[in-house]
Amino acid sequence: MFTGIITDIGRIVELDQQGDLRARIATAYAPETIDIGASIACDGVCLTVIARGEDAGQGWFDVQISAETVSRTNLRLQARSDWREGKRVNLERALRVGDELGGHIVSGHVDGVAELIELHDEGDSTRMTFRAPEALAPFIASKGSIALNGTSLTVNEVDGATFGINVIPHTKVATTWGEAAVGDRINLEIDTLARYVARLREWGAA
Repeated sequence: MFTGIITDIGRIVELDQQGDLRARIATAYAPETIDIGASIACDGVCLTVIARGEDAGQGWFDVQISAETVSRTNLRLQARSDWREGKRVNLERALRVGDELGGHIVSGHVDGVAELIELHDEGDSTRMTFRAPEALAPFIASKGSIALNGTSLTVNEVDGATFGINVIPHTKVATTWGEAAVGDRINLEIDTLARYVARLREWGAA
């Protein structure tokens, strides 16, 4: 489990498509503190560490990504915002018992890919509007929580399949949101609570 509070910005240094996609990500996390088999959320995708090390003073870890995960996320290697060598990605290590829950409960299981369709400055913050997949729109609520590229954010308003958020200056510096551009494909995870409420409603209607 994660909280959506980003603790490092990693950089993809190598992508290798074998049976599955394997990625090497440079990080400020000390390699000796990363366990093999540990979970790290990379742009909101929960991935398992299969190797880690250090080259010329730069720590790194490797993850293996299944075709199923690639198909549901922005790892598809199709657009500017998709994964590629040199791309910076939001990182968060798994929540430990006793850690502060500063964002909201995030599973790292991406539900779909949203598109950033508009952004403009609004005071010191940046206003962003996204288009979600139609099937996920009912799970997004005004003033509710959502995880976008692994970042816990609050929804300002919802209009059909589109919704808006504000990104404050600190978030733009502490994450990759300062590099966002219209047309970017963004990993979206709906609030876990919304998912269970919807399931209960389905059960009650059955």
